[in-house]
Amino acid sequence: MTVLQTSRTDPTPPARKGRRRATALSGTDRIVLLLMVGVPTLLHVALVWVPTLSSVLLSFTSWDGIGDLDQITFVGTRNYVDIFTAYPRFWPAVQHNLIWLAFLILLPTSFGLLLAVLLDRQLKFTRIYQSVLYLPVVLALAMVGFIWQLMYEPNLGLVNNVLGIAQSSPVDWLGDSDINIYAVLIAAGWKHTGYVMLLYLAGLKSFDPSLKEAAALDGANGWQTFWKVTFPVLKPINVIVLVITVIEGLRAFDIVYAINRGRNGLELVSVLITDNIIGESSRIGWGSALAVILLVISLGFIITYLVQVFRREERT
Repeated sequence: MTVLQTSRTDPTPPARKGRRRATALSGTDRIVLLLMVGVPTLLHVALVWVPTLSSVLLSFTSWDGIGDLDQITFVGTRNYVDIFTAYPRFWPAVQHNLIWLAFLILLPTSFGLLLAVLLDRQLKFTRIYQSVLYLPVVLALAMVGFIWQLMYEPNLGLVNNVLGIAQSSPVDWLGDSDINIYAVLIAAGWKHTGYVMLLYLAGLKSFDPSLKEAAALDGANGWQTFWKVTFPVLKPINVIVLVITVIEGLRAFDIVYAINRGRNGLELVSVLITDNIIGESSRIGWGSALAVILLVISLGFIITYLVQVFRREERT
């Protein structure tokens, strides 16, 4: 009996000689990468973090900004106590910021949402409408202030002439301390509406139309479909709009400073910071304490927004 010996074949194929990946960066690439990452990082640290941390430290000191740094005197929390208890301009400025915030949330934000819903229906000349409504967004707030100064001019301004009171009994919209804050809010809302409209319009463009079709099959009308289906889906956009609106309401400065340097009924916390740091008073510690107060308030809303973003990313 002949025994046939068969050779066992190795099931593992021979290792192929893999191609070598070119992962090593050349000297030029490293320099370019270092410049692209390092320069923005240095600028960010120098222009954002260093001034921020310096303001926090200076808020516990007393310094007029003149002379050497050895003249800085540590005073603890005295600046904060004085601001809350013995600074007559602080609480009216806080009140004006709250009015500013409430106005932006209620009127321009709602109107921006309405415009977005209308433009999402593919109206005729919708591109032209979007461009016209978004035009104020690209303008600086200082420029918006100059434009509305001309419109609010008592004798030659557009507002009084449209109302027909330019010659008989003109209203000084920006000079009257009882109404100028509301006149300026209309100007600020003119800019804010276009921004909110663009954000909501982007959210509506990405909306799944099958959800509306399902709501229509269930017998929901247009109003019910919007509030029960469309608006809840826009929750991420709502959070973004709310945070942006809060920040706009807190950091408002350019437009009132361009009109009358934030005086005569237009005081805001940001104006107080400017007056104390670079104004005639030159109270660096006092102004820094005001800046820290405004920063802490803003961080509350910013952190809330970031938490919402991170939670949404974890769910996805």
